[in-house]
Amino acid sequence: MLKFTRSAIYLFFFLLVYGANAQELKRITMGYPSLAFTQSHIWVGKEQGLFRKYGVEVDPVFLRGGQVATQALAAGEPPMVNVGTVIQANLTGYNLVLVLSMENKFYQLVFVRPGIISLEQLKGKKLAISGFGSITHYAAQILAKHLNFEINKDLILVPGGPDAERLGAMSAGTVDASFFNLSTAPIARKMGFVDLLQIADLGVEVQGNGLATSRAYLKNNRDTVKNVMKGYLESIHFIYARKPESQKVFAKYMRTNDPEVLETSYQNYVKTIPRRPMFTPKGIQFILDMLAPQMPQAKTAKPEQFFDAGVMNELDKEGFFVELSKRYPAK
Repeated sequence: MLKFTRSAIYLFFFLLVYGANAQELKRITMGYPSLAFTQSHIWVGKEQGLFRKYGVEVDPVFLRGGQVATQALAAGEPPMVNVGTVIQANLTGYNLVLVLSMENKFYQLVFVRPGIISLEQLKGKKLAISGFGSITHYAAQILAKHLNFEINKDLILVPGGPDAERLGAMSAGTVDASFFNLSTAPIARKMGFVDLLQIADLGVEVQGNGLATSRAYLKNNRDTVKNVMKGYLESIHFIYARKPESQKVFAKYMRTNDPEVLETSYQNYVKTIPRRPMFTPKGIQFILDMLAPQMPQAKTAKPEQFFDAGVMNELDKEGFFVELSKRYPAK
């Protein structure tokens, strides 16, 4: 007869329970469009096990800009993306929806090459954006409206990919200006470029980053979406409360150990990312108004078509936000 020690029995039951829990995890990919701190709750949720805590294994995937990320979401893989640019896709027939909204302003900074000292001097110049249909594209339209410029006549837009590639284009002199996020700003300044404006300072309320999926995926996988949202929201609170651990994750995914970049990123995170996300119908309407001249269907669309607050409302009623505030008290 076989004999088991007490430690062997404990090990057996540990492996049994651990194996069952591992099998229960729902694995999904989640796309994100930039290497900026605005995406960091996804990274932190992955690295700190906060998604797994709610039964989901989230694999972050970098998708090189909002346009690419939205196209991937429309194609169904990944099924969830941290992006705000779903409005134009919906107007062309894709049934995408925001389930969380993280930003109601664009915090991109307008950087220019040396020799340009005013925004007005951008007339006739080339402005690099990450891609058409991206947040930088919308930011360019806000800037053009502010300057009373006509896009592609007074201001030539050049799709240039992620921040690093646009920095290279500016350094090579193939473009005259670009938008950079608050994480990239210290690097751009060190390279000799000058920031003249932050788009948020123009006071325009817009729909920025958020967590998006398709209505079909939300309908058929509601529990998964809800659990992903729990991990996502807890990750935001974790970042607020646990700076050193969060900055280590920032460094890994942003691919930098520059202390200035990491400190700037963290400080801007807690200034711009809300603990409790709110949808912005006014911001969505602003995007619709910008799209209307090229897309007549935008004139009759309603902001409510583009977001679904159902899961957020459920979490609120269940006391999830109260629980988070107790677990991560504000300092």
